[in-house]
Amino acid sequence: MAKSSADDEELRRACEAAIEGTKQKIVMSIRVAKSRGMWGKSGKLGRGNMAKPRVLAISTKAKVKRTKAFLRVFKYSNGGVLEGFDNLRNQSVAPPQWTMRNVDDRNRLLLCILNICKDVLGHLPKVVGIDVVEMALWAKENTQAITKRQGDLPDGPDIPDFTEGDMKVTVERELVSQAEEEDMEALLGTYVMGIGEAEAFSERLKRELQALEAANVHAILENEPLIHEVLQGLELATNCVEDMDEWLGIFNVKLRHMREDIESIETRNNKLEMQSVNNKTLIEELEKLLERLRIPSEYAACLTGGSFDEARMLQNIEACEWLANALRSLEVPKLDRTYANLRSVREKRAELDKLKTTFVKRASEFLKNYFASLVDFMISDKSYFSQRGQLKRPDHADLRYKCRTYARLLQHLKSLDKNCLGPLRKAYCSSLNLLLRREAREFANELRASTKASRNPTVWLDGSTGSTQSASSADTSNVSEAYAKMLTIFIPLLVDESSFFAHFMCFEVPALVPPGGPANGDKSVPNDDNDDDLGIMDIDDNEKAGKRTADLEALNESLRDLLDGIQEDFYAVVDWAYKIDPLRCISMHGITERYISGQKADAAGFVRILLDDLENRISMQFSRFVDEACHQIERNERNVRQILDRFATLATRMEQYIQGQSRDLVDQAYTKFVGALNTVKQICM
Repeated sequence: MAKSSADDEELRRACEAAIEGTKQKIVMSIRVAKSRGMWGKSGKLGRGNMAKPRVLAISTKAKVKRTKAFLRVFKYSNGGVLEGFDNLRNQSVAPPQWTMRNVDDRNRLLLCILNICKDVLGHLPKVVGIDVVEMALWAKENTQAITKRQGDLPDGPDIPDFTEGDMKVTVERELVSQAEEEDMEALLGTYVMGIGEAEAFSERLKRELQALEAANVHAILENEPLIHEVLQGLELATNCVEDMDEWLGIFNVKLRHMREDIESIETRNNKLEMQSVNNKTLIEELEKLLERLRIPSEYAACLTGGSFDEARMLQNIEACEWLANALRSLEVPKLDRTYANLRSVREKRAELDKLKTTFVKRASEFLKNYFASLVDFMISDKSYFSQRGQLKRPDHADLRYKCRTYARLLQHLKSLDKNCLGPLRKAYCSSLNLLLRREAREFANELRASTKASRNPTVWLDGSTGSTQSASSADTSNVSEAYAKMLTIFIPLLVDESSFFAHFMCFEVPALVPPGGPANGDKSVPNDDNDDDLGIMDIDDNEKAGKRTADLEALNESLRDLLDGIQEDFYAVVDWAYKIDPLRCISMHGITERYISGQKADAAGFVRILLDDLENRISMQFSRFVDEACHQIERNERNVRQILDRFATLATRMEQYIQGQSRDLVDQAYTKFVGALNTVKQICM
C-alpha cells in the first residue's frame, strides 16, 4: 500500500506547531481536498466545487477526569504555513465535503474516530452511509500494516493501538447483537429444514407475509387521522421549505449585489491606492523640480547687486556656476520634455535669463572701467616708462596679475553670453594699446637719444668728395645694435601680450611659446623676459587644444586693435639708422629675418606682419641707397678709376655687414651696381 499522508511526520509536526499553546496532542493528521456542498434545492449559494487543499487532524487533550477529542481543520497560508480555523459551528456556512486521496485514507480516519469515541465516550456512535462490514474487512486486512507503520515511529505522538480483535468486536456488535442472534436461532429452530418441505415452507412464508401486509393495511386505515395529520405537517413543512427557498433566493440576490458592491469598493480602493502612490511620486518629482526652480537668496543678491572686488570674486564665481547649472538644468535633456513646457518652468527660465542679462551687463561695465583704470594708473606714473638717460624695459607682470583675478569671470561670461566678449575685447585692446604705444614711443626716443654714432655720408661715389674723407672708417655698429635691442625688448613683449590676450579673452587657439621661452626662436638673441610669469595655461584648465578658424580670425582682428600704431616707432628707429649709415640696413635686415623665422605661432599674426613690414621698409631704404649710388656712378662717368676704387671700398663694407646673414639684399645691390658700371663702360668706349 502506498505511503499515506497520515504517516507524514513533517505534516504532524506542522499541525502541532499550528496549535502550539493549546496543550493538545495530534493523534492523526491527513491531507484532504475541500469542496463546497449543495445547500437547498437550487443550490444558489454554491460558488462552484473548487477543491482547496486542507488538512484534517484529530487531537486530544487530557483532563483530570476524562479526555477530550477534537477534529481540527487546517489550511495553508500565503507563506505555506499551516494555520487552524473552525467554521463548522457557523450554521450560515454550508457544510463542506472532504475528499480523501483514496479509500484507505478514508477508512483509516473513520476507524481512528470510532476507536477514540469508544475510548472517550464508552460507546460507538451511529454510523450512516458506511458499510460496517466493509470497514471490518478493511480493518482485518490493514490493521497489521497500520500497527507496523506506527511501530516504526519511535518518536511520534501516542496513538491508540488498533488490534484486530477490537475491530472485530466493534463491527460484530454493530451488525448483530447477542439477543437478536438468539431470537434468530429460536425462529429457525421451529422449522424442519428438510429438502422435501421447501415448497411448503415457501408457501407458509408467503401466507404469513400476506397476513402481515393485510394487518399493516388495516393498521394504516385505522390510523388515517394520524396520516392526515402527518400529511398536513408535511405540507406545512413543504410550504416552509418553499418560503425558505424564496428567502434564500432573495438573500442570494442581496449577497450577489453585496459582492458586486464589495468588488466595486475594492476596485475603487485599488485605484485610490494607485492614485496615492502616483501622488507621492508626483510630489517627489515636483519637490525636485521646485528645488531646481528655487533661487538661493545669496546668489540672487550677488548676481543683481554684488561687488566685483577681488575679495568678493569667489562668491561671484560660485554664483556664476550656479546660474549656468540652473540654466542647463531647465533645458532638455537635463529636464524631462513633459516639464519643459510647464508655465512655472517657463517663468523660472525667464527669471534666470533676466538674472543672466543683469549680471553680464554689470560685469561687462565693471571690466571695461577696470581695464581703463589700470592703464590710466600706469600711464600717469612716469616711472613705468623710459626717461632721459635711462631705458626702461616695459613690465606688465603686475597688470597681468590683476587681470588674472577676473579670468574665471570672463570664462563664465562667455558660457553665459558669448556675445558680451566682443565689447570687452575692444575695451581691453583700446586701453592696452595706449600703454603699449606710449612705452614704445618713450623707449624708441630714449634709444635714439642715448646712441652716439658718427653719420656716414650717402655720397659714397660722388666725385666731389675729397680723397681724404674718412667716412669709410666710421664705426656705426651701435646703430644696428640699437635696432636689435628694440626688437629684443618689444617683439617678445608683443608676442606675450598676444598670447595673454588670446587666452585671457577666451579665444580657443593653440598656446604660443611657453612662459619664459625665447620668442624669436634663436638662442643667440638675448631674452630678458624670463622673470615675467605668463602662466596663460593656468587661466583655464579645461582649455581645448586645436585651431578654430572663426576664433583665429576674430583674434587677429583684435590683435590689430591691440597693437596698431606701435609700428610707427619701429619705423622711426629704422629711418634713424638709415640716416646715420645706410649700409646698416644690411645688418638690420638680417636681424629682422632671424626674428621672422622664430614667429610661428598663429596667435602672433600681427607680430609677423610687423616684422614683414620692417623687413620691407629696410629693403626699401637700402634700395633707395643703391639707386642713389647708381645715379652717382652714372653721373661721374669720367672718373672711372675713382669710381672703381670707391666701389671696392663700398663692397668691402657691405661684406663686413653681412656677417653670415642672408645675402639676398646685397646680391640685389651688386646686380644694380654692375648694371650701372656696364652703362658707364659703354659710354666711355
